[in-house]
Amino acid sequence: MAGPAPLNKKTIVKKRTKKFARHQADLFMRIRDSGWRKPKGIDGRVRRRFKGALPMPSIGYGSDKATRNIHPHGFKTVVVANVSELEMLMMHNRTYAATVAHSVSSRVRKLIVQRAEQLAIRVTNGVAKLRTEDDA
Repeated sequence: MAGPAPLNKKTIVKKRTKKFARHQADLFMRIRDSGWRKPKGIDGRVRRRFKGALPMPSIGYGSDKATRNIHPHGFKTVVVANVSELEMLMMHNRTYAATVAHSVSSRVRKLIVQRAEQLAIRVTNGVAKLRTEDDA
């Protein structure tokens, strides 16, 4: 199940791991857990980027192209729903890992995991829905 080692050896560096807070989200309970929305007001300090105001998302916070969309295990992931979709990862098994789709049955899931072992493709959720019941 472990499969091959990832091809990319570069360490993943995130420029910012904290979520961007919505302007005045700390003042109102109804927007406390909402995501970022760009301020649109004419006098807004955040929109005008005053010193001491909340930071706004910009293109400079983007990840390095070589490590973008790479998971901590070192692979990019592709959602796979059947065995034939797994075949396209055959030549890219050191760059991409397969993730079995949520709606796949346990019978087809077993076939996908078996074929992935033959092709040396890493499956991120290979043990899901495959647990056997204990006869007690």
